Amino acid sequence: MNTYAKYCPNVFVAKCEQEHQKGDIIEMTTKYGKSHECIVFNLVATINGFFYYSIVRADGYNVQERAKAKAERLKQWASNAHNKSEQYYNVSHSITKNIPLGQPILVGHHSEKRHRRDIEKSWNAMGKGVEMSNKANEYGSRAEYWEKQSNVINLSMPESLEYYEYKLQEAKDKHDGMKNGSIEKDHHLSIVYAKKQVNEIEKKLKTAQILWA
Repeated sequence: MNTYAKYCPNVFVAKCEQEHQKGDIIEMTTKYGKSHECIVFNLVATINGFFYYSIVRADGYNVQERAKAKAERLKQWASNAHNKSEQYYNVSHSITKNIPLGQPILVGHHSEKRHRRDIEKSWNAMGKGVEMSNKANEYGSRAEYWEKQSNVINLSMPESLEYYEYKLQEAKDKHDGMKNGSIEKDHHLSIVYAKKQVNEIEKKLKTAQILWA
């Protein structure tokens, strides 16, 4: 049975009992017992008789598709919550529409109980409307976040190899520009931070090369 093993942040590789070749399609089993077909890329390690391979889902599902699905789901939740909020507001208004604006409760009058009951019902419906409106805003904000995540490239994707090659050159150009004065420094530690960024991207690129080159 082929299972998932964490290789580094955001990256899970295939832990296999048998050896495979690049391009092989293997069945992976999650810890929850679900199965997926995956395409083998590179052998990244051999430990205690197990072979560890970088893989991608054969159906194309990845972190970007996951983010898109989450965004769509949250947008639907936001729409549902917004509709419910409007329904509650309408109910609240309909309960009190026949009560003149500013009409006080006539204590002792036969309408007193109904008046108090209607106000309580209207208030409760209004409270639920506000609650649903807040939920709609929350879901909408979360949907915006996941929509942005749908464009993220990380080490779990073969595209990360080309991406980090580009980002490394960009970071090096910035660092060199600060050193030769062609790029203005924001503060006295700008060159230090620029070099740190170069080092961090170099590490990610080396990992991407192991996984996907």
